[in-house]
Amino acid sequence: MSEVDEIRKHIGLIAEGIRAKDLEALRRLYSEDVVSFDVEPPLQHVGIDAKLKNWATAFVFFQDVDYEIRDLALTVGDSVAFGHCFGRLSGTLTNGVPTDGMWVRATFGLRKIDGKWLITHDQVSVPFDIASGAGATDLSP
Repeated sequence: MSEVDEIRKHIGLIAEGIRAKDLEALRRLYSEDVVSFDVEPPLQHVGIDAKLKNWATAFVFFQDVDYEIRDLALTVGDSVAFGHCFGRLSGTLTNGVPTDGMWVRATFGLRKIDGKWLITHDQVSVPFDIASGAGATDLSP
């Protein structure tokens, strides 16, 4: 398997872990010192426990959850890689209401640590309207 294919599979495992609400599966995909710039405050989440806390919070709102990744582009070196894609969290909320969610922009930085690719940085964002300060959550790729 090529390095690019290995990283594509790794990013795909994020979607699988989210669908299963499996925090331990997600833990294995990130470095212990991951720095995450997620859509929820604060400005940064430092460390794997902070990253997983974000997912645990999101899972509380969903009875069933899905995650879709689109247009993943990767640049891979010997020990460092980065990629970007669009992602969408959707599913059925705990009150039984289905939601299509919203598309976000996602960027990943990975390092090969002890022979294994791990995410050391990620950023998730939505564009916003400068005049109103409101996020543009109705866009799609």
